[in-house]
Amino acid sequence: MTSYARSSTLARKSVEDLTRIRQAGLDRVHVGLETGHDPLLKLMNKGTTAAKQIEGGKRAIAAGMELSEYVMPGLGGKEMSRGHAIDTARVLNEINPHFIRLRSLRVPPRIPLYDLVESGKFTPLTDDEQAEEIKLFLKTLDGITSTVTSDHIMNLLEEVTGKYPEDKERLIGIVDEYLNLPEDERLIYRLGRRGGLFRTLDDRLDPAKRGRIEGALRRLQAEDAVEATIKELVDQTI
Repeated sequence: MTSYARSSTLARKSVEDLTRIRQAGLDRVHVGLETGHDPLLKLMNKGTTAAKQIEGGKRAIAAGMELSEYVMPGLGGKEMSRGHAIDTARVLNEINPHFIRLRSLRVPPRIPLYDLVESGKFTPLTDDEQAEEIKLFLKTLDGITSTVTSDHIMNLLEEVTGKYPEDKERLIGIVDEYLNLPEDERLIYRLGRRGGLFRTLDDRLDPAKRGRIEGALRRLQAEDAVEATIKELVDQTI
């Protein structure tokens, strides 16, 4: 059996209590860590701290539960991107969960964060900036045996999936491969990925798939609607 859990709830429970819960049948928990950066946790009203995130995660593992921690690339915007990436990785280094799952930030108009965007107090990352943040996050992860997975359509780079420590350099290499592409190639990939046609960077080299995206891109460029369309395509997945 699987359940979502708050880190602060797990931190309040003793290992003995959590063990009894696990023995009763709850053997897997999913925690929305989102970030390990305390100023950002406060801004997002998460009701927890990095220390509680660590304590809760450790207790779940000590109780014999399988633990997935969810991380939200882009949550800090441009203002807190570096602190978000580094501190989140450091928290996870302490926990060493079974899975680290990436869920990239989107900001629909119905949530309070949208007001901060509109007021200029929060600046969302571009796809390229978010890739840079993920690269820093991956580099800072260390001393763990977790599986990192990018298993969601909102993520730009689904291929960033593998086991630490053996796949660390390969995962960083995937992000570098994207960032090192010429600008026009990154745009083709972004449109193909956001449109649901591409799952890997190599998909953009498939003649049939590439032809469809290049045709769509020409039409959108003529209408000056490329970025607006990409945003709309991603927002439809929320």
